[in-house]
Amino acid sequence: MNPADVVAAAPTADLTILGMFMNASVLVKLIMLGLLGSSLACWAIIINKFILFTSTRKAMDRFEQVFWSGQSLEELYTDLSQTETIGMASLFVGAMREWKRSFQNVGASFMGLHARLEKVLDVSIAREVEKLESKLIVLATVASTAPFVGLFGTVWGIMTSFRSIAASKNTSLAVIAPGLAEALLATAIGLFAAIPALIFFNNLQGIVARFQARMESFADEFSSILSRQIDHHVGGERDRAA
Repeated sequence: MNPADVVAAAPTADLTILGMFMNASVLVKLIMLGLLGSSLACWAIIINKFILFTSTRKAMDRFEQVFWSGQSLEELYTDLSQTETIGMASLFVGAMREWKRSFQNVGASFMGLHARLEKVLDVSIAREVEKLESKLIVLATVASTAPFVGLFGTVWGIMTSFRSIAASKNTSLAVIAPGLAEALLATAIGLFAAIPALIFFNNLQGIVARFQARMESFADEFSSILSRQIDHHVGGERDRAA
């Protein structure tokens, strides 16, 4: 039998994506399903983060508008302490809570108050950044590992294809091509999962960094305001003592 007769006699392979998936080995199928699941998880995180970042940006804009409007800090603290806060509002509430705690005892000393307020602001920023960054590690993990997992599926699929070729003793391209296409599909799915994960991880990390810089700037400004208040109270105590 000449090669043309072999090709004609070979069954037509289903080279659609679904057909290649169904014809792949069990291990390669599991790898493909795992990569698709990882991709879906990444997209869920991406959508969730964009919703969270949008609401955080709006909340911070509203807070800054109210904070710099001249409203009393006591009134603003009373309003915000009764609701759930995010971003700068959380920094403000935490610092004001420490500020008010220092006045609960009669004759309370202002020694170390500014350092405590700075610490509260730093801890609040760290907590807010941690909330914003939560689950971004999943995107980084998928971006770095998905291509290699897909490559493993491809290598395994090629090995399976070559074993089938050896068993059938038929090296016709029409026989080899379907198996190779099925194997390469795993790499394609790995890249499909990794590329968006990498792009959005970098993008979202940049947004988090801008939020952090914005909160740190507010913390510095608010710390200066409280520092002036501390100096005012200390000066008043010295005048009364004199």
